[in-house]
Amino acid sequence: MRGFVAIFLLALVGGLSGCAGYRLGPSNGQAAGDRTVQIVPFANRTLEPRLSDAATYALRKEIQREGTFTLANDEYTDLIVTGQIINYERVEVTFLPTDVVTARDYKVEMRAHVVAKERITGKVVLERDLTGSALMRVGSDLPSAERQTLPLLASDLARQITAALADGTW
Repeated sequence: MRGFVAIFLLALVGGLSGCAGYRLGPSNGQAAGDRTVQIVPFANRTLEPRLSDAATYALRKEIQREGTFTLANDEYTDLIVTGQIINYERVEVTFLPTDVVTARDYKVEMRAHVVAKERITGKVVLERDLTGSALMRVGSDLPSAERQTLPLLASDLARQITAALADGTW
């Protein structure tokens, strides 16, 4: 009986010690939803249409989902995030087995220059180029495949931006 109790206590201590370093909430020490952020629509500096709307929408959605910040659109926000989409490119990944010239899959990347400033002081807390990527399978219609991949691409970029904001030490 003592052996069973000793094993049980050892297992209990081992199980609880695995969670000792875990902290609930944002990783930067702030309370969840404590600070507000305003997302200014991104500027599109590429020739590819519709990137700005997709990136801005995805970032707002990701900020709400992640929970570190509260999304706001008024003059009382703590942080203002602006960005410019500076690059969009497709790179062939795989080709058709019967035709080595025709691409079947592409890796699509969208790079944005993101700037986050404190509204009151104007201090820049984040200024960085971040890249989102997605894989795109092309059927018979490349524009349709790009249109379907754009939300995935924008979501990946939004995750990168949100992680950079949430993990900041400002």
